[in-house]
Order: sequence, then C-alpha cells, then structure tokens
Amino acid sequence: MISYQIVEHGKPLQKAVMDTPKPQGTEILMRITRAGVCHSDLHIWDGYFDLGGGKRFYVKERGCIPPFTLGHEPLGVVEAVGKKAKGVKVGQKRLIYPWIGCGKCAVCKAGQDNYCISGSRFLGVNRPGAYSTHVLVPDAKYLIDATGIDDSFASTLACSALTVYSAISKLPPPGPKDAVAVLGCGGLGLIAISILRARGVKNIIGCDLDDAKLAAAARQGAKSTVNTLAPDAAQKLQGIAAALDFVGAPTTAALGIGALRKGGRYVICGLFGGELVHPLPPIAQRAIGIVGSYVGSLQELKEVVALAKKGRIKAPPVETRPASEANAALEDLKAGRVVGRVVLDFETVQ
Repeated sequence: MISYQIVEHGKPLQKAVMDTPKPQGTEILMRITRAGVCHSDLHIWDGYFDLGGGKRFYVKERGCIPPFTLGHEPLGVVEAVGKKAKGVKVGQKRLIYPWIGCGKCAVCKAGQDNYCISGSRFLGVNRPGAYSTHVLVPDAKYLIDATGIDDSFASTLACSALTVYSAISKLPPPGPKDAVAVLGCGGLGLIAISILRARGVKNIIGCDLDDAKLAAAARQGAKSTVNTLAPDAAQKLQGIAAALDFVGAPTTAALGIGALRKGGRYVICGLFGGELVHPLPPIAQRAIGIVGSYVGSLQELKEVVALAKKGRIKAPPVETRPASEANAALEDLKAGRVVGRVVLDFETVQ
C-alpha cells in the first residue's frame, strides 16, 4: 500500500510504500478511492492546536506520532474482509465513518463513538488515515452506502457535513424570521447554509473576511452576507438567534456571542485556536448558550447521507486532485486559497 505521511510536523508529507494489512476477525480492508482534505488536517500536520495565552496542545499527546497518515474523510471499496466480518461484500463502495470509539465504554454503547472516553480510534487523528490506498476498519457497521452521491462530495460528508449537521442539531428550533449567522464560509460554512435551508431556516447570514467566500455563500443560498472586517459588522449581526462558528478564533467568538439576542445560542466547531475571555454575569442575564460541538455520531452520518441522496444538501465547490498533490492541497488550504473543498483521488495511485 502507498501512503502520504507526516514524517516531521510542518514539513511536506512523504510518500511511503509498505505492506498492505490483512483484515482479521471483524475487520474490513478498504481500498481508498477518495479522501477529503479537511482544515483540521492542518493542525495535525503542524503538530499542535493553539490554546491561547502561549499554550499549545500537541497532537503527540493523543497518539499522533510520526510517521503518521492523515485523512478522516474516506470513501473506498471493500477489498478484503476478516473471517468474522458480516454485512458487506468485496467490491462494494462505502463511505467510512472515521470517528470510531473503543466500542466498550458507556458512551460508545449509547451510539456516541465520537465522544468515546476510553480509547478512541479516530482515523487520521490517532489511527492511520485516508491519505493512503488502504485503511483497516474494525467493523462493517462503520461503513455506509453512499450510492448515488458524487464520490468526491460523498467523502466530505464523513467530517464536514457531519460536523455541520450535528452542530445545527444543537440549536433550538428556529422561528420563521430568526436569523442564523454562519461564521466562516469555507467548506463547513457552505455546507451549513445548505443544511440550514434544508431544515427550513430562511434568514441565513454568511460571514467571512474573504469576499470570494462570501460570494460562494450567496450562491449557496445565504440571504445576506457580512464581511467581518467591516467596521459595522457587529452592528449588522445584532439580534441574531444563533451563531455557528466554523472558525473558532477569539474574533469570531466575540462577534457571534456579542450579537446574540436574549436566549440565543452560539455553537463552536472551528479549531483555529486561541482562548475565550468573556464576563460571566451577562451569560446568565442574557440567557445565552455557549455550546461546543465535535464531529457527530454514526447515526447522524446516516441521516446526512440520506439527506444527500434525496438531493437536499447542495454540494459546495469541490475540486478533485490527484493524491500526489496532497502537499499542494494542504498549502492551498492553509493559505486560504480554497473556496469550498479539495478531495484527493486515490483510484489511480499505483
């Protein structure tokens, strides 16, 4: 098998050739055909998350130690199965749920693998991921039939669309005129606009500092857009019912929380970094909610795929590149040159 690996954090990925693993027990060996390039890959590539105040969380502390293979948005074809595997056949194309828990703790047994407290096995995070021709999946239950959905777009459902869907599910039911601000109109923000519309939200405000991304947000269905660098940005957002923060920076947090009406809710998914400093009494006095949301459950991914199959999720711009361009894709994403999503094609990798 061939993988594109982090050999040293912050340095270009290196192509590695190694033995293809053989599935044991309930394991499934997947031949990867598509792998999305997600913004959180950049943090793992750099080797840390910025906690603010000069503090960092180093990914080596959760098992991401070079050489390591990125990639948590995998689509592939079943190539081999273990003797105890059930529910799939060789040759079937499947979307892989990457947020795999230990399967034993109470959280996993409740269907929340993404919140596993004992021993998560997240592909591309603390287990070898999808920037590779092959990936081992521990059980067929983590494979979802995405037939009928464009392959490149389908791969992005495993993280970006799932993350958005789960975050939106944490909002109170919106009223007919309620405004929801989408902070950050990159890959997640554009999908958020589509899913909000599918849920009946009409007053969606796309927010970004890049006019090209704001134009994409308008095409995706945002009712209005706000450039967050504008001096009147905070004023234009005043009174929103909710803010979905797909950036996760101190500036976006302050903007979203500050603009909430009484009883409003701010949901943060973005991992840009920094720290939140906010006076405590107004949180109670304004009855606002500040909620974190991290990816989503297996059931939620099934619901996302069902929506996509019905055509209720509008795909953002998706560019498919050869797997050999993984480094260029990461660099472009880091520099803010990507509008929508980039997906790597592993079908032709030899």
